[in-house]
Parts: sequence; structure tokens; C-alpha cells
Amino acid sequence: MLLFLSVVLILGAVAFTFLVRPADLPVPDPVLPWQHLEDRKARIYENLRDLQFEFRLGKLSEADYQRTKLGLQTELAGTLAEIDALKGAPQQVAVKKKPVAPAAKKEQQYVCPHCGAKFAQYMKFCGECGKAMTAE
Repeated sequence: MLLFLSVVLILGAVAFTFLVRPADLPVPDPVLPWQHLEDRKARIYENLRDLQFEFRLGKLSEADYQRTKLGLQTELAGTLAEIDALKGAPQQVAVKKKPVAPAAKKEQQYVCPHCGAKFAQYMKFCGECGKAMTAE
């Protein structure tokens, strides 16, 4: 009897595992059309970091470093242009001027009576010398 129950239990587990309905599976995340380009961009950046690291260690000559770096930068520029074209982004980006802030009010400064360090906000203890900010 125990053998029969264990066989039924095993067959039930196997049937449950292999008979999963497609409706029970989670919906996969949509793949962006430019995802492969984003992956290639990440690999190029990683290659540029590795190249710089190896150059700093002295494994590459200056000429080899500059030639390889130029090739990777050219490939990166092409990849970025392809990503922009697929996303529909404009090729030229307009530069916006930053608004000029009005003249800031002169902030009150707190001065340590012991060491003369200046702080923008009140503190109980000086950040430089560690003594109390109150005059004794």
C-alpha cells in the first residue's frame, strides 16, 4: 500500500511538472528593438575601460593604445547613431542656455571661536577641531 501511494505521488509530481499550461506561465518582458545595440554599447564601454587599464599597466604601447581606442570610439559612435535612429531621436541636440540665477543672498556663517573655521549652518561642535561652538 505504501509503495502504491509513493508511486502515485511521484507520477502526480511528474505530471504536474510537465503538464503546465501556457496560460499559467508569466508574460515575458517585451524585447526592445534596440536592445542588442544597447548590449553592444555596454560591451564597447567595457572594452574601453579594459584598454585604458592595460595601457596604464604598461601592457600596450602608446601607438597601439591610441589606434585601438580610436577604433573603439568609432564603433561606439556608429552604435550610438543607430540607437538614436531607431529611437527616432533627433541627430542634432539643441543646446539650452542655463537661466542665470539672481544674486544669492549672503549666507550667515558660523565661525568656530577656537580654530576660526567657517560653517554655513549652526553646529554644536566644530567640524574641524571638534570643540564646542559656544564661547566659554
